[in-house]
Amino acid sequence: MTALPTRILLADDHALVRRGVRLILDAEPDMTVVAEVGDGAEAVAVARQVPVDLAILDVAMPRMTGLQAARELSRAHPDLRILILTMYDSDQYFFEALRVGANGYVLKSVADRDLVGACRAAMRDEPFLYPGAETALVRRYLDLAEQGRTPPEKAITDREEEILKLVAEGHTSKEIGDLLIISAKTVERHRANLLQKLGLRDRVELTRYAIRTGLIEP
Repeated sequence: MTALPTRILLADDHALVRRGVRLILDAEPDMTVVAEVGDGAEAVAVARQVPVDLAILDVAMPRMTGLQAARELSRAHPDLRILILTMYDSDQYFFEALRVGANGYVLKSVADRDLVGACRAAMRDEPFLYPGAETALVRRYLDLAEQGRTPPEKAITDREEEILKLVAEGHTSKEIGDLLIISAKTVERHRANLLQKLGLRDRVELTRYAIRTGLIEP
């Protein structure tokens, strides 16, 4: 009996990128894109309603990044395979992608070469990192081990990260509370904690920090 094609959820806030990726994937007989969304929060919502086997997530998206969405999806759907698709060749994103449960990390610049193979590797439950990434990761681990250190932990909690991203995108405390289903007062408390923990003074500095750590694009 012929196996059913892999059902793919594609999340990227650029429609042209989604169209290009979809063309690559739909050309393969063992793959089909069943849902397209423009941000991480939509990806999490759609995965509750549409049966999918594999989620392909851009890193930088509004409301919820691909890494935040990957964390939510891996918690809610342990059998779902996840690939991170990004323009960023960054060891910070490598470590975070692995930490949140992604099966692979593909650069957009070589998606036409690597993406199909990455999808198939993910469905075999094998990790995929683009060529050269393994070397960078091993070197980083060895450097840290030599210094007696472990890979860096995040400076802020998952909830603080969600709030930081939304603050940096210009949402008010009430809007953030409505999106996250918490009170505006709780949002303000988290924001105060962020300022204190990161040694920052105001929304402008929080926004700069969010850009520097890749939560939002400049």
